[in-house]
Amino acid sequence: MRLAPVFLGSLARRRMATLFSLVAIVLGVALGMAVQAVHEAALSEFGRGLRTLAGQADLQVLGPRGGFDESLYPLLVAAPEVADASPVVEIDARLAGREDSLSIQGVDLFSLARVTPRLLPRAADEGERFAALVDDALFLTAGARKALGVKAGEVLHFQAGSGRLALRVAGDLPGLDDGRRLAVMDIAGAQWHFGRLGRLTRIDLRLHDGVSPDAARAALQARLPAGVVVTLPEAAEDEAANLSRAYRVNLTLLAAIALLTGGFLVFSAQALSVVRRRTEFAFLRAVGLARRTLFGWLLAEGAAVGLAGGVLGVALGHALAWGALAVLGGDLGAGYFSGLSPRLQFQPGVSALYVLLGMLAGLAGAWLPAREAATVAPARALKAGDEASVGSGRGHPRLGLAVLAASLPACLIPPLEGLPLGGYLAVACLLAGGVLLLPALAVSLARLLPQGGPVSARLAAARLSAAPGHAVVAAAGVLTSVALAVAMAIMVASFRDSVDQWLSQILPADLYVRAGRASGSGHLDEALQGRIAALPGVGRVDFIRHDTLRIITGQPPVALIARPVAADGRDLPLVARAGAAGALPRIWISEAMQDLQAWQPGQQVDVPLAGRSVPVAVAGVWRDYARQTGAVMIDLDDYRRLTGDRLANDGAVHLVPGARADDVADALAGLAGPGALEIARPGEIRAITLRIFDRTFAVTYLLEAVAVAIGLAGVAASFAALAAARRREFGMLRHLGLTRRQIGAMLAREGALAAVVGVLGGMLVGGAIGLVLIEVVNRQSFHWSMDLHVPWLSLLLFGTGLVALAAVAAVLAGRQAMGQSAVLAVREDW
Repeated sequence: MRLAPVFLGSLARRRMATLFSLVAIVLGVALGMAVQAVHEAALSEFGRGLRTLAGQADLQVLGPRGGFDESLYPLLVAAPEVADASPVVEIDARLAGREDSLSIQGVDLFSLARVTPRLLPRAADEGERFAALVDDALFLTAGARKALGVKAGEVLHFQAGSGRLALRVAGDLPGLDDGRRLAVMDIAGAQWHFGRLGRLTRIDLRLHDGVSPDAARAALQARLPAGVVVTLPEAAEDEAANLSRAYRVNLTLLAAIALLTGGFLVFSAQALSVVRRRTEFAFLRAVGLARRTLFGWLLAEGAAVGLAGGVLGVALGHALAWGALAVLGGDLGAGYFSGLSPRLQFQPGVSALYVLLGMLAGLAGAWLPAREAATVAPARALKAGDEASVGSGRGHPRLGLAVLAASLPACLIPPLEGLPLGGYLAVACLLAGGVLLLPALAVSLARLLPQGGPVSARLAAARLSAAPGHAVVAAAGVLTSVALAVAMAIMVASFRDSVDQWLSQILPADLYVRAGRASGSGHLDEALQGRIAALPGVGRVDFIRHDTLRIITGQPPVALIARPVAADGRDLPLVARAGAAGALPRIWISEAMQDLQAWQPGQQVDVPLAGRSVPVAVAGVWRDYARQTGAVMIDLDDYRRLTGDRLANDGAVHLVPGARADDVADALAGLAGPGALEIARPGEIRAITLRIFDRTFAVTYLLEAVAVAIGLAGVAASFAALAAARRREFGMLRHLGLTRRQIGAMLAREGALAAVVGVLGGMLVGGAIGLVLIEVVNRQSFHWSMDLHVPWLSLLLFGTGLVALAAVAAVLAGRQAMGQSAVLAVREDW
């Protein structure tokens, strides 16, 4: 007997249910594939850029953002392990009067050819043999020239300190043609013009043949001062991958939940298909089809849907990745790879994996219905009207409670390589336990319904009580999608509310003045600081200096913030504080520092400052939503006393009573060249920050919308199949005197009740998942704590709207079955 047309052909006969299942799997696979493809492209581009800049270097010497003493260069050149060394000054130079910036590498042209030859410049005028040694000559990549719209011979104006600097475009970099925005100039000119005299940012080292990089790194590290580390060139790529990994994994798991919802849709479609085709299966069993063969072919139906969804999802995922790269960039709006222009590449292995995941989703969804169909006795299934007995089970409430309880110890599992695997396991336990408890929830809801009312209402309530399994089939996808949406709504609302309160606390001043970003070329020198403080209307100015610290080799640098801090830290958003401080300088660490470095309030630690290890006391822990890798805050007076650095990047301006902010802002803008100083009010900074926050979660909102759409599609598919399987019931009701309108009202109530079951379960499970996301996943992934904030009104409107849409979907799905002749439908029993 040829069975393929019998089974696989049924997919074509039930087109709508198959289509909904297919679309769900396509979307789940596509979203996961898109996230993976975008981040792989970004990491590949980032790594390729690092390898290009490192050239033939075996090791790199790195220090804080402000650089380290150039006296280390001759020390390293003389080391027996080192064959060649190339000093570099890296500057993120802001273009004067513009938001654009350009990465400038100040290089020693005489050592460059032996270590990083691809950075060698080429003069536009072949007659200028020594153009690269001119202190104001700049050589740009083709990507930089295109982005900035300049040609050879033109002049670019940059901000240096609080002034303007003119650099002439003297040529290009023929060894770099990958679209990167980069420029090279002579190292002496870079140090002179950007105030970096005597400072280096990086030294690239090429070792003698036969020297082990690990052995050389250990030997050289012992000769370097505190805060300067020797690393492998690929270490920065690993740091970037680790930094973005948690964000990438979280998005991928959201896509996986969408794929899981697709699996529930396959389950719904297959379960209801089994109900509708019980007589067909019983006949096949009666004529000799083995139980195992029937089980295998029903699994093949689910696998076919999953395979097709996987293939189409991979194709759609690449298309989505292409659009995301164009709109959101390689970091999907999170800011990890800003400035890159990644190129999307097809990866056969990853694509095959996502196709396999789609097929597994189809198999998983078809497993239970296939097993049920294979275990039903043929004689019983051949009896007309046996469909009513399907779905009357009460589920597995004890197993569901046990799975829910398992989520608690899962939350206690520590992170593995920075990934909150215990939190993800807890989320899976909550979802699985919620689905297992759906029949019990449906029965409990049926008991609470009033016994009176219209006939359609009594019939809908009776069916929910007698066959809760039917409601579960429709509500499983709703629960999953609602749980995802509710959990993310609670987490995002809590995060946004906490960020808003945090901004209010860390922005107490009336005005803020900045000479460019913390990593840029602008700064406020001591003379300018004095002029700002002396302006009429200014009461007090709290100047802020930004730098970085290299605490541990192999880990990303942590931010160093020097600003005036009250002795007890009351002006910081503290979450923990130490007792009375001793004679040591005090620091305040962010929650990320507490988690990553295991520093605690009251502990004495060593911090690398100005090339030496300085003992300090941890005075407290504060919330910081801006720096994922950790931040250390120190009082500005202590910082200046320990380092001798008198520069500042920002200034928080407090006005005297009665002073007008607009007048003071105009006076501040006139202290330096046009566009050299950025002046902002706290409200503007808060609005910009929250806008960036919303953009960062744009992908999350998209995943939520997809999951909800899949849940509604599940209701429609379930009731379409149920209505077709219940055509005899509808015919009998018509014979008993019910009108089509009453049957439609009954279906609407059944759809609404099924959605209520799913929404209630989803709300409860989603609330629990939201707590896991806030207290476990978010804390272990990003090291941020936040206050719980539940958007009750939004969730109420969301749940009510979903129930109404489900009722409409149920009626529309059952119209075809209601439209058949009652006599013809009932004749099937005669």
